Amino acid sequence: MKHRGRHRRRRRGRALRAALAGTALALTAAATLISTSQATVADDPGALKPVTSSAGTAPLRLTERSVPQDWLKRLSSEMGRPVAMDAVLADADGVLREADSCPADDRRALPVEPEATRAYCWDGADTGGWEAGAVTTSGDADDDGRWGPHRVILSGWSRSGPVTGGPGDASAAGDTADDADGRPGLARVAFVDRDAEGGPTYTWVLLAVPVEEGADYRALASSVSGMVWYQDKLLVTADRRDGSALYVYDIDRVQRATVAGPAVGRVADGWSAAGARYVLPAVAAYRATSPGAPLPGGISLDRSTTPDSLVAHEATEEGDDGPTRLWRYAFSVDPVRAGLLATDPGATAEAVAAYETKLTDVRSVLSHRSGWYLGRMTGTPDERGTLWRQDAEGARPTRCGADETHRCWSGDAASLSYWQETGEIWSQSGRMLFALPLDSVDRSLD
Repeated sequence: MKHRGRHRRRRRGRALRAALAGTALALTAAATLISTSQATVADDPGALKPVTSSAGTAPLRLTERSVPQDWLKRLSSEMGRPVAMDAVLADADGVLREADSCPADDRRALPVEPEATRAYCWDGADTGGWEAGAVTTSGDADDDGRWGPHRVILSGWSRSGPVTGGPGDASAAGDTADDADGRPGLARVAFVDRDAEGGPTYTWVLLAVPVEEGADYRALASSVSGMVWYQDKLLVTADRRDGSALYVYDIDRVQRATVAGPAVGRVADGWSAAGARYVLPAVAAYRATSPGAPLPGGISLDRSTTPDSLVAHEATEEGDDGPTRLWRYAFSVDPVRAGLLATDPGATAEAVAAYETKLTDVRSVLSHRSGWYLGRMTGTPDERGTLWRQDAEGARPTRCGADETHRCWSGDAASLSYWQETGEIWSQSGRMLFALPLDSVDRSLD
C-alpha cells in the first residue's frame, strides 16, 4: 500500500560542502582553459521552433503493445510471488559513498556551475564494465516524493557484449535484440534507498522482457539513456535495433532470481539474472509506427502540464547536423491505465506538442513550465558539456561564474530528473550521482 508522507530535507555536512566546493574550484580553473573560439549554431541556437504540421508530428506516433496477462501470471507462478519494494531495498548490494570520500577522477564528472549540493559515487568494483545512464526518482513517481515510506532513486546502467544463455525467439512486447558485436547486452537498475542508515544503499535489478508465453525472459539488450518512474510504472528507452521505442515495467513486479550466474532467464536449476539477485520483466512496450521514425534518446517527467506529460529529445548520432526534435506525450488519466501514456482506441499515443532546436549532440532533457533544459555534449569526451534553457523566445546557457566559457556542465550527464517536492534536479555522470536545485540552474544562466 502506498503511504503518503512529507519530506524533510537532510542537512549537508561540512565535509560534503568542502569537498564539493573544492572540486568546483578545481573544475572552474580547468574550464577557463577550454577554447571558446569555435562558433556554431550551438553558441546561439535561438528560440524553439514549434512543429505543427501533421507531416512533422505523424512520425512521433507510438503504438502500445501489452505483454499478455497470462504470460505475466505464468512467469510469476513459476518464479514465485513478486518482491515488495521494502524487501528489495532492505536486501542491499552496496552503499554509495559521500563525495568527500570519492576518488578525484570521479569527482571531475561533477558540474562546475551550478554546483552540486548532494553527490555520491559508486564503487568502481561494482560498476566496472557498466555504463551509467538515466536517473529517475520517487519524486517522479508521486508528488509527495516517496514510495511507501521510502525516498528512492532509480539509476540505470548498461553493459556491452553477448549475454550467456537466453531464448532466441521474439518477445510479446518487442523483437529479440541482437546482443553481440560489442553492442549493449544487459540493462540493470539500481534501487537506491536515500534514507538508509549509514548512507544511501542500492540493490541491483536486471531489466528483462518475457518470452515463450511467459515461460522465460530475455535481457533488455539496450543502453538506458532515458528513464521515468511515474506512478507504479517505469518507462525505459530502447535502442532502434530492439524494435521498440520505450519499454514499460511495473514497479510492483520485481521477481527474485534463484541462481547466481552469468546467464539470463530459465536455467537448469532455477532462474538467473546475470549476477543480479532480482529481475524486473516488462509489461508493455511502445513502438514507432513509421519506419525510420525518431526515437527518444532521453526522457523525463513534466508535472507542470495538465495532465502530466512525458518529454523526450531525439536520439541522434554524434556529429549529427540537426535540428534535434523535442516532443511530449500526455499520460493517461484513467486509473485503470495508471502510469501509461494516453492512447486512442487504436492504442496509438500521439505527440501533444513538438519542437525543433538547433542544438546538436543533445543528451538530456527536462521540461518545466515554459522552459526546456537541454544537456549538450561538447567536443571530445575530455571536454565539458553545456546546459541550456530554451523556450519560444530564445536560449541561454549556464555559465562558469565570471568566466566566458559556457562549458561548465557535466560532459557525460545523460539524464535530468526534477524532484518537485524538494526543487532538486538529479543526474548522473560516470560514477557520480548528484543533485542541485533547479533555482541554481536558473541563476547560472548567462
